[in-house]
Amino acid sequence: MGDAKKAAMIEDGNKLEKCQEILGYRFRDESILVQALTHASSNSNGAPDNERLEFLGDAIVGVVVCEHLFRNYPEHREGQLTRMKSAIVSRSALGRVARTLGLTRFIIVGPGMAKRRHLPNSLYANVFEALVAAVFLDGGIEEAQRVVLSLLDGEIKAAEGEKRYKNYKSELQHYAQRQWQVTPTYRVVREEGPDHLKFFEVVAVINDIEYASGWGRSKKEAEQRAAEETLTALSVDINQSA
Repeated sequence: MGDAKKAAMIEDGNKLEKCQEILGYRFRDESILVQALTHASSNSNGAPDNERLEFLGDAIVGVVVCEHLFRNYPEHREGQLTRMKSAIVSRSALGRVARTLGLTRFIIVGPGMAKRRHLPNSLYANVFEALVAAVFLDGGIEEAQRVVLSLLDGEIKAAEGEKRYKNYKSELQHYAQRQWQVTPTYRVVREEGPDHLKFFEVVAVINDIEYASGWGRSKKEAEQRAAEETLTALSVDINQSA
């Protein structure tokens, strides 16, 4: 997209209006919105592009999602929260949201990029982050938080659904059999509480080595959590381990 077309887009109030409708936020200073939409490839005249905004937006998205998960999933342990957060703020997820919402229609790119049939997903993810940073700078953290949680609501629900139904014992078994040709076992190391309200701590054992432990209201639940924590300790991508 040349400078003339870029200038035309900046002057096109309808496009900026539509972009703001999608975001659910109206800018006081629309120039920062234009900057958030401007890819470095179009920066032939020295106008600000969105690279610095991407840097800020990445941090804001991460903090907002982390706080949301921390407050809304008190029963989840650190490993569970980390995996949910990673899925929600991944480059593929942010790019998918930008495409689904139609934000990609407003991106300002240079002539070389404009000729490409398909732009990389990372570019869309970067624009998403830049837009979040623009909202933060224009309206403050509360507005940025509201926009992030609104736009990522579907990804958050999807991550919770994946978490709820994931069989971590099966995942760990597949991984251990591939890596060492053994099957993990589980051992109860602690029981707490009265008979009607017992909690169990179970540790996962592979090749006679104790890995992570997990707590649960039943031995089965504790084994699932121990398997999940062990996958984290082994740095296994559970989406690729099956």
